[in-house]
Amino acid sequence: MSTPSPFSRRPIVFPTLPRGDVLGTYETYPEAQAVVDRLAKAEFPVKQLSIVGSGLRTVERVTGKLTNARAAGAGAASGAWLGVFFGLVLFLFTPTGASLAYLGAAVLIGAGFGMIFGLVSYALKRRRHDFTSINQVLASRYEIIIDPALTMRAQELLARPTPDS
Repeated sequence: MSTPSPFSRRPIVFPTLPRGDVLGTYETYPEAQAVVDRLAKAEFPVKQLSIVGSGLRTVERVTGKLTNARAAGAGAASGAWLGVFFGLVLFLFTPTGASLAYLGAAVLIGAGFGMIFGLVSYALKRRRHDFTSINQVLASRYEIIIDPALTMRAQELLARPTPDS
């Protein structure tokens, strides 16, 4: 899902649940997406469709143990990227030949500050969160909601065999 830009020409749609007929219910998002793709290829007005996920759950997948070394490494890496950005800005706007040295210095300084910040933030969270993880929001089912005036046409298109089969 994307957040509309204030510079976009699209009208702002306020968050409401779509209304209409349920064209189908699917266990995974890729299955629902494949149905919408199939209708789009058949020149169906897919603007009248919505994919609605129901039965939302938060899943936290543990990816490893967090240690001082991992916290320092992750902090140094993110600080180095910030250093690359500032170093490139200095490199572009400095007319002297020593500007490449500014890039290297900015990367090293960024990595150093990032490492310190990573270690301090890990020390503050220690014993409460000694692991790394990825959070996901998953739905147990996905429904395709369609404008009732188009339900029959969509069902007819989906009943046709695909060229692949």
